Amino acid sequence: MKKLPQNLQLKLETREKSSALRVLPKESDRIDFQSNDYLGFAQNPKIQRLARKLVKEHTAVKNGATGSRLLSGNHNLYPVVEEQIAAFHQTPKALLYNSGYNANIGFFSCIPQRGDVVFYDELIHASIRDGLLMNYAKNYSFKHNNLEDLQEKIARVQQEKVRNIFVVTESVFSMDGDSPDLVAFADFCTQTNSYLIVDEAHALGVFGIRGRGLVDELGIQDQVFAQIVTFGKALGCHGAAILCSEDVYDYLVNFSRSLIYTTGLPPEAIATIGAAYYTLENPKKDTARKDLLKNILHFNAEKKRLSLDQFSTKSNSAIHCCIVPGNEKVKSVAVILKSYGYEVKPILSPTVPEGKERLRFCLHSTNTFQEITEALEVVINCI
Repeated sequence: MKKLPQNLQLKLETREKSSALRVLPKESDRIDFQSNDYLGFAQNPKIQRLARKLVKEHTAVKNGATGSRLLSGNHNLYPVVEEQIAAFHQTPKALLYNSGYNANIGFFSCIPQRGDVVFYDELIHASIRDGLLMNYAKNYSFKHNNLEDLQEKIARVQQEKVRNIFVVTESVFSMDGDSPDLVAFADFCTQTNSYLIVDEAHALGVFGIRGRGLVDELGIQDQVFAQIVTFGKALGCHGAAILCSEDVYDYLVNFSRSLIYTTGLPPEAIATIGAAYYTLENPKKDTARKDLLKNILHFNAEKKRLSLDQFSTKSNSAIHCCIVPGNEKVKSVAVILKSYGYEVKPILSPTVPEGKERLRFCLHSTNTFQEITEALEVVINCI
């Protein structure tokens, strides 16, 4: 095979010199503080058994979907699980996608049109940014979680000829685990007749009644245009769904290219989503969410006790960060944590701004109080 062009090779070398070169890691058997499997569903044997049962019940025993959903791939588990998701979230419709990335690409590339304006949080996920690059609307960022900055920017564009205004944010941000004042954002969007879109990737399974998300917990669903929920985090499986009205559902089926031009998910994947939702629906049969919330409270209490607050971001979610400036420094602390048996992800620049490198702790229902305390004691002794 031909080698990489020289200009691209130089980019790799630059990244290596700044200690920011990415490599694919091997699976680890250390205590998990880095995966998104917040509820331990990815390793839950009950969910695995239920998924297999669903496949057999719906005579969907196939290795693959066999085609796109608009061709042969819309097997009979799709409508069953979409109806289950919509009922759980109390929304008119839920449209399944192959991943959160596909959902965001598909939505933001086709919904905003020429003459529209999109305002997005400056720390919004890369998948949303990529989707926005594919539309013909004007796209502008606003300061992180800063409603006042958004208000000023929308006031400016309202003086121009604008067709529709879309506002995009996340209910829980993936780097710091922080949240915007969603009630205030929703009220402002209602007042200005703007369309609010909320990515709930890191809120599903954690917040709201039975884990429906932060939009549900705050009671603002009627003010939201669309929600994106993804299943590779707390649900421990794969795929995503857009929660929306019936007309938005129909529009996406007709114009969302990442849905139209890709092979559907295999029956086993859809069944696993259904099994994970069944587990959320029946909390008496699984205490995972309750255990996770206890661990979040314990983490915050221990952070305060150890005086780690000054180095940490404020979060009531499953994601917590300790700021350790410098790629070399944060990587060295992560290595020390590994030597104690803890797997904690160091987040390097340029993924985060230089000087804001951090250790990203992801908490799980399966972590113990002792593991949390010991890991934080290692950190405080290193910084």
